[in-house]
Amino acid sequence: MKTIKNKITLNLDEDAEVVVQGCIAPIEHTAGNFHKKWDALANLRAAEPEKQYSAAVFRDFLPTEAVSMGECWEIKQAGVQKLLEQLHPNASLEMRAEMHGLEECKGLRACLRAYSDQFVDIVFRIHAEFALTDGWFTPSQFAGHLIIDRAQETIVFFQMHVPPGTLNFDVNWETTLEGWDAPRWITDCGYCSQMELRAGTQDVLQGTEFTKIITQEEAKRLLIQQFYKSQRINWVSLEEALEMAPAQQKPVHVISLDGPLTDEAC
Repeated sequence: MKTIKNKITLNLDEDAEVVVQGCIAPIEHTAGNFHKKWDALANLRAAEPEKQYSAAVFRDFLPTEAVSMGECWEIKQAGVQKLLEQLHPNASLEMRAEMHGLEECKGLRACLRAYSDQFVDIVFRIHAEFALTDGWFTPSQFAGHLIIDRAQETIVFFQMHVPPGTLNFDVNWETTLEGWDAPRWITDCGYCSQMELRAGTQDVLQGTEFTKIITQEEAKRLLIQQFYKSQRINWVSLEEALEMAPAQQKPVHVISLDGPLTDEAC
């Protein structure tokens, strides 16, 4: 890997092997108890708890050209698809945009967060779905972290997981309930405490002095703006708006939502 005019090129030794652990914890909660009524959801577990990959799979996470600090790029789908299938054989990166009402929810993006002479720290965000028997499962997002040893061109840490939250997934189930004359689609949301792929340890960064760095929160903000145009708006609280409106002689526009604007768990 080289550093040229505050930009770096990234590469991997594709002959190296990476062992990835996969886990899906039992669903803890759904608003309509789908995790108890629907077998496909109740029995949702990682397809392969452990799998060995060639590092070539992770090459798709890297940019094709030199990048600078905070720069975002599009991740190629092929490698991510293989990794997601470790969690579920019917994983899809296409997303059902017509159901979400947003084309922009599709995508895979990464951002250069930090680098030193020894390490590169990349964060990424991926939106995906799993097709289940009689329905599908949509995580809020897969947040990711990839640390590369620059000299050895090897992966020292990898994580792709669904972040915790009050609700961190949606499900859509085609079923027949009592009193219905035909199957219908019904929707629910819930919480899963762990859904992730992981390799190595991020403790290697302890004590590392980075040449250039942005915070984790700043990297997340840059990534989320790649997906949702609403996050490019300078939102203010209602209290702030009521104070600002008279001074600026502007009306107050109030938006009421029953779900988040920042992920797919609504």
